[in-house]
Amino acid sequence: MSTPEKKKAAKKASGRSKAPAPFWETKSLKEMTREEWESLCDGCGQCCMVKIEDEDTGGIYLTRLACRMLDIGSCRCSDYKNRHASEPDCIVIRPKNLRDLTWLPKTCAYRRIDEGRGLEWWHPLVSGDPNTVHEAGISVGDWARSEEGVRDRAVARYIIGEAE
Repeated sequence: MSTPEKKKAAKKASGRSKAPAPFWETKSLKEMTREEWESLCDGCGQCCMVKIEDEDTGGIYLTRLACRMLDIGSCRCSDYKNRHASEPDCIVIRPKNLRDLTWLPKTCAYRRIDEGRGLEWWHPLVSGDPNTVHEAGISVGDWARSEEGVRDRAVARYIIGEAE
């Protein structure tokens, strides 16, 4: 028996065939279906945090204030489908604007895939568990507070750093 035939026979005998690579390893962001794209969101809530832009320098500062629509417990939007009706400034992350959103954290799955870095172990698509993003300390659930009730002039008090 030739070597290729031996490999086929061994594979058949073991009953194991190599599983196909997951979509995020085989498709570009532009090639993904809407469902695939949406499943890349790890549910960390970091993109839903209020950001401040310095008008003089253009620098972006991150705050610990969450959009009023973010359910901080689950780190998911409370009305994702209709969010633009009440939050017209809510940014839609798409392949065409992804690289312009420099404030996205380095842990963001969209950013990681775009940069060729793959998904981390805690990402729900890898772990199979939506809670690993929280267990790994990536989500905002333990430190965010709602912007609700915070006066505009007080927002600067909640700055936690500059976007990387």
